[in-house]
Amino acid sequence: MQTLETSSKNVSWFSWFLRGVLILGFLILTGRLVELQIIKGDFYRKLSEGNRIERIKIPAQRGKILARGGEVLIGPDFSHILGYLAETNENEVGKINPDCIEKGPYKLGQIVGRGGLQEKYNCLLTGVDGEELIEVNSLGEKIRVIGTKKPIAGNDVKTNIDFNLQKVIAKNMEEKSGSVVATDKKGRVLALFSSPSFDPNDIESSLNNPDLPLFNRAIGGLYHPGSIFKPLVTIAALEEGKIDDSFRYNDTGVVTVESIYGNYSYTNWYFTQYGGREGEIDVTRALARSTDTFFYTIGASVGIEDLVEWMKKFGLTKLTDIDIPGEILSLIPSPDWKQKVKNEKWFLGNTYHFSIGQGDLALTPVGIHRADLTVLNGGKLCNLKIVGDTKCVNLKLETKNLKLVDDGMQKVCEEGGTGYTFFDWKEKHPNLEAGEIFCKTGTAETNEDNKTHAWFIASLDDLVITVMVEKSGEGSKVAGPIARSIFDDYFKNE
Repeated sequence: MQTLETSSKNVSWFSWFLRGVLILGFLILTGRLVELQIIKGDFYRKLSEGNRIERIKIPAQRGKILARGGEVLIGPDFSHILGYLAETNENEVGKINPDCIEKGPYKLGQIVGRGGLQEKYNCLLTGVDGEELIEVNSLGEKIRVIGTKKPIAGNDVKTNIDFNLQKVIAKNMEEKSGSVVATDKKGRVLALFSSPSFDPNDIESSLNNPDLPLFNRAIGGLYHPGSIFKPLVTIAALEEGKIDDSFRYNDTGVVTVESIYGNYSYTNWYFTQYGGREGEIDVTRALARSTDTFFYTIGASVGIEDLVEWMKKFGLTKLTDIDIPGEILSLIPSPDWKQKVKNEKWFLGNTYHFSIGQGDLALTPVGIHRADLTVLNGGKLCNLKIVGDTKCVNLKLETKNLKLVDDGMQKVCEEGGTGYTFFDWKEKHPNLEAGEIFCKTGTAETNEDNKTHAWFIASLDDLVITVMVEKSGEGSKVAGPIARSIFDDYFKNE
């Protein structure tokens, strides 16, 4: 009896043990289900959907850069205007452009503009990428499209660039080092070319090219301007009342300065090259013949301090505001500058050199172009713009003074002037309904013997161009023919 009773108790205890295990297991299972479905259900649902839904980026089309006639600007003829495209680098990823914060941070592999208008107007040109949500199976195969967010294309940018003029300039500057700047008389940039140019699709080869094709000479190069600086000096002398239309100067070919350090002679180019003398000349003849001794004299009469102030008025101590990156400031030397930088005093000879566009004077092509433009557009200093309109400030120059300089620049391109390549312009274009041509040649000495920068400015109607060819010879012989060829091709097409 005792054995049966003991056995019965053991069975009862074991059954309750099993029941307890079952109840505990049930509670654990129930708790786990509650955790999975209620507490963490949303998390696991999203995780599950993430495993079967993929996001596919739909790249937004980048906006186009257009000429004023609507042509798309592409190829190397427009490279320095356009810049080029490249992927974001590691320093840019995750950062936001403050000019377009609405477009979010840069992403890895995103295309951005480098240099030129591509960089300047990157925010406008860049679109907003779209995306497609798709469901895939366990093999990654597409099952269905769940939803699509369409990309938003970037905006097109329309420029002031004259497509045909830029092509003509590019053709005429082949195999040369230099630049051409062309604007209308309000400063709107019709063409801007730096030579040699580069292939935006092959930047690597350009980086190692000793001719520096990536260097934009038009906005980033500093050069002695030579005689294309003389119209500005003339205006300064006229406005300061040092000369007028009755002023006469007798050129003997040389000006001699006596000092405690000795005697120094400063000659006219005509005397140096040919032993010639101009004799008695007025303002217009001095400009037409580019008579150095005349400009030594009037520059000295104005004085370096006032000359510097006038160059400030002509905008040469500020940027032109052209809307592509990379423009640098021109250098207008002064006695203070020379003392601080060179620890030297300023001498009369420095003023002479300044007055003919030499010495320490160093200007960008866009800088001297804008300054001379004020003489040709009635005395208005305008900023330069490739996109959009410009702003001009009236310098309130005397009309009679502007007319006197214009007359001199007109005579440059007539018989007896230095711009001989334009002497037969009217003869060759008898049916062209256009106004008079205004010109100025420039030959600027460099730090290399017998090498000079060739300059030529020409204006006809609403077109003003400045041609510069590095270390190539005389302005009349090198830059002049280029300017004439550009005008011939352009106005023939027009």
